[in-house]
Parts: sequence; structure tokens; C-alpha cells
Amino acid sequence: MTAPMARTTPNDARGLGRRLRLARHPAAVVGLILLAVIVTIALIGPYVAPFSPTAVADLPFATPDMHHWLGTDELGRDVLSRVLNGGQSLLGLSVLATAVAYAIGLPAGLAAGYTRSRTTNSIIMRGVDVLLSFPPPLLLLVVATGANSNIWAMVLAVGLVLAAPLTRIVRAGTLDVAQRAYVEAAVARGEHTGRILRREVLPNILSVIFADVGLRLSYAVLLIASVNFLGVGLQPPSSDWGLMIAENRQGLNLNPWMVIVPAMLVAIITVSINLVADGIARTLGTSIERAR
Repeated sequence: MTAPMARTTPNDARGLGRRLRLARHPAAVVGLILLAVIVTIALIGPYVAPFSPTAVADLPFATPDMHHWLGTDELGRDVLSRVLNGGQSLLGLSVLATAVAYAIGLPAGLAAGYTRSRTTNSIIMRGVDVLLSFPPPLLLLVVATGANSNIWAMVLAVGLVLAAPLTRIVRAGTLDVAQRAYVEAAVARGEHTGRILRREVLPNILSVIFADVGLRLSYAVLLIASVNFLGVGLQPPSSDWGLMIAENRQGLNLNPWMVIVPAMLVAIITVSINLVADGIARTLGTSIERAR
């Protein structure tokens, strides 16, 4: 007897089609590969590091050799081990800050763009204007001073910084979609506002949202790394990539790898995230246009 053939559902077919369309964007594929490498380093790095990230392994600022492939830092700690341990904090805090931004900015933008109340729209957008009036580094330094460099307060502050422009983007997309005929038809049928936003508005601004995810997440990486670089985020002896750059910049002439490698990894994260998000947005945008 021959085994029965597996049935392909419409959802499976659509998912496969989107993956195939994503593969047509070479930049997105390259970004996905780079991002996978960085995430792999962050996840398994602590388990394969040759030394403890906080233990003194040799003389300070030792150059690379067979025992220390990237040399040692200002305290004699193995740079490779600290690099392998430094990705989890940066990526984890950046993802958390981005999630905070979307938890605040997405509903605020939908409410400001769809509501018929001028008062609600004015309150939300004036709050956004206030946040945008502060330069992000200044706002983060103020929060750091008031919160005694509490890392969770910094994550919330970064989330607020990211939520302000996100609210404007979601509001603009919602304003455009809210004028479409299918939304007017849903209103005429008497559907609840929450249902209209969830089923009619939100799916049609997904391409805008996905395109913005890369920008928000990469900006979160840069802000978190900057906070740690300035010494108001994670504190020594944490092995964060941003903190490593700050700690070792004075010895750049003696062992440049302890600064170059974490700086390159931060740059690769931001570039790869943007490439992947742009590819997903293009693919999703094509899917939405074909469905109309």
C-alpha cells in the first residue's frame, strides 16, 4: 500500500508562497543569514566561551595568540569570551524595549488615527510631540539620573523614545485605511470599533508596521548600546558589547580587536535587521495587493 499524500491547506500554500517571494530579495536573504549568525552567537556563545567573561586570564592588553584569539582587555580578561557572552544582554534588552514601544505606540496610533474625537487625538499627539521634543540621549540621561541607572527604567525609557515616532507612523497609516470603502462598509454594518480595527484596519497597515519593525529594533540596539557605552545602563563587570567598547577604547592602540569586534557585531545587527524587515515588508505588501 502506498502512503496517503499529505494535503496542503490554503494557509500552508500562502505561507510557502510568501517564503518563496521573500527568497527573491537577495538583500533580505543576506540579512537573514547575518542575523541568524548573530543570534546563534548570542545564544550559544556563553556555552562555548573558553574562559569566564569576568576572570583574569592573562596580562592586560595582550595581543591575540593561540590561547587568546582576540587578546585580552584592560583587566586581562579574555576578549573572545566576553564577546561570546555579550550578545544576550544587548539583543534581549533591545527586543524588550521594542516590544514596549509597540505595546504603547500601536494602540495609541490606531486610536489617534481612527477615533472621531478631536480631544483624544489631540491628547495623544501632543504627548507624542512632547516626547519628540527631547533629544533621545538627553531623555535617557535624565531617566538614568532619576532612576539611579536602573536598567529596567532605561528599557522603559528607550521604549517611550521609540513609541513616539511609531505612533505617528501607525496614525498616518490608519488615517489612510479608514477612508477606504471596505472600512466604511464595516461601519455601515454596525460592527464594533475594536473589530473594525482588528479585522479591517490592522491587516492593511501590516506592511507599514513590518517595515518599521526593523528601524525600531535597530534603533533600540543602538540606544541600548549607547546607554551601556555611557555607563548609565549595565555596569561592569557585565560583558555587554556596548560596555566593552566603552571599557576598552583607551587601549585601542594596544589591542584594537577588543573594540573593533563588538563594534562590528553591533553594526551587523542593525544592518541585518533592516534588510530582513525591508524584505518582509515588500513581500507582505505584495501579498496584500494581490489579495485586494
